Amino acid sequence: MDFDSQVVPRTGGFGRHNWRLAAITWVPNIVLALSFYSELFFTWVPTHECRPDVELLPAWLHNLTVEALRNVSLPVKEELRRCQLYRYGASIEGTAEELLNNRSLVPCTRGWDYGAVAGLDNNVVTKWNLVCHNSWKVPLEQISYTVGWIAGYLGLGFACDRLGRRTTFVLSLVLAVLFGFGVAVSLDPIMFLLLRVFQGMALAGVFLSIYIIRLELCDPPHRLMITMIGGLFAVAGQLLLPALAVLCRDWRILQGVITFLLLLLTLYGCFPIWFPESARWLLSTCQFEKCKKVLQSFAEGNGENLEDELYSQDHLFSEIDSLYEGRSQVRYHVICEVVNTRVIWRNSLILGFTTFIGSGVQHCFTQNLFNYHPEFYFRYFIRSTMGGVSCIALCLTANRLGRRAVLLISTIVTGVTSLLLLALTQYLFPEIVLALSVVGILASHAVAMLSIFFASEVIPTVVRGAGIGLIMAVGFVGRAAAPIMDIHNNDGFFLRHVVFASFAVLSVLCIMLLPETKRKNLPEGIKDGENLRRPSMFHSRNMAGVPLLSPSKKRSDYNPENYSLLMTTTKKMLSREKMPFVAGQYTKVQSDENQDMKEDS
Repeated sequence: MDFDSQVVPRTGGFGRHNWRLAAITWVPNIVLALSFYSELFFTWVPTHECRPDVELLPAWLHNLTVEALRNVSLPVKEELRRCQLYRYGASIEGTAEELLNNRSLVPCTRGWDYGAVAGLDNNVVTKWNLVCHNSWKVPLEQISYTVGWIAGYLGLGFACDRLGRRTTFVLSLVLAVLFGFGVAVSLDPIMFLLLRVFQGMALAGVFLSIYIIRLELCDPPHRLMITMIGGLFAVAGQLLLPALAVLCRDWRILQGVITFLLLLLTLYGCFPIWFPESARWLLSTCQFEKCKKVLQSFAEGNGENLEDELYSQDHLFSEIDSLYEGRSQVRYHVICEVVNTRVIWRNSLILGFTTFIGSGVQHCFTQNLFNYHPEFYFRYFIRSTMGGVSCIALCLTANRLGRRAVLLISTIVTGVTSLLLLALTQYLFPEIVLALSVVGILASHAVAMLSIFFASEVIPTVVRGAGIGLIMAVGFVGRAAAPIMDIHNNDGFFLRHVVFASFAVLSVLCIMLLPETKRKNLPEGIKDGENLRRPSMFHSRNMAGVPLLSPSKKRSDYNPENYSLLMTTTKKMLSREKMPFVAGQYTKVQSDENQDMKEDS
């Protein structure tokens, strides 16, 4: 049963109740953005230098001022003074040249002095001195947090198809709250890393389930707009995070406040009427009684009374019972069934590939911003703003030009800007490099967002949770490339940018194989997903099925009377006896035929 064409219109369409539920699903995006992007504040490595140690100086230098003590203890080069300081020989007072010749570099002995910590007074880096010989622990924590999100998308995506969207949302939210408070009271880096991994898994389940609930709530005309507005709410949370960090000042307090906001979201589980299960998923898995209750609440909320036609043959519930008669057992599907398909599997591979590219190449463009301006907030607000602009641009274009065309254009722009930056960065003005980087961030963000949304429209309802979870997990694999490069001090940055640029160019050919889903109904079963085939690039030239005479159009020179006259004359000519040709008789025969034609007319 087609949900969009047969069920949604008879429950009031996308009415006021649907709008209320859509608004309810937008709010969690703010808190999820606060939780996800807080990682940048927790693991930001501020400027730092070794704290001077008077024990490494001669006794006659112990009474120097603080500034003078820094000058004689720390190297001049910035990269050296971060992790090393001078140790002078145990000699008596001598000349400056003797002092310079009698000193050596040693690791920091009394800790570090840190600069500003991105709006906070401290974070995990300054708390546990994760710099110098411990600096590898920062990208390790970032990778672990990303791995947690990947595992959450894969595992809890399966739970969305098995337990339901709403149940997975509530379960993931409770786990996120528990692990969130555990992160706030972490005692050491290992405890922080492990709890952060599990919190990432839970947050991934929250984001995935609410994304699918919001999508399956909408009819085809409103689907893109509602999803992009949800993206704008996430951008709003990203922009509010710096102000919240300034108010909290301490990373533990910031984590506690964000976790408390997650705790408030657990109220969603207390009111099933205001946050119901997806009726689309209930119908696809043959859970008819629960589906009828949800549809009844939708109809009542939209001002439709299904009881008026309860006993009519075209009643919605009667039609559901007749179509699914004999299917009383709940039927679940697994993502492994997609492997045996052709169209769904191909579309999923292509969109997973484009999501990987769009998510992974963003860090390459962001690194160019670091070269232009190393300030933390400069890059942070550029990326946040471009995320909001990409949501608005997709909302305005993808419903007019189509998903496939917009994705193709965004991928081409991403590839072209990457190639220009790779080839001409050293020859261009910094302002031009900045402009190309901003355009690249905008285009790559659009590629990642549209690929995920596109995948949600081609993957059937029965496996949509695991399918979209797999696509999002592939996107986070691309994100993990950034902290992996940080472990090696960005030594392979140029090669990585080349790889992603090449992938972007290659994906242009793959996108042409995708179907167009603009204003089309969501596929419910595996067979529906297999019917989503790409449109033909050119009009078909096969005219075998075209009728010789079109019944809807008549030629201007066509006259029925002339046609009947021609038929009558032809019959008479065929009925005549065959006469041998004799010279001189041809003119007579022709004149007789003309006379007969005149009489008939």
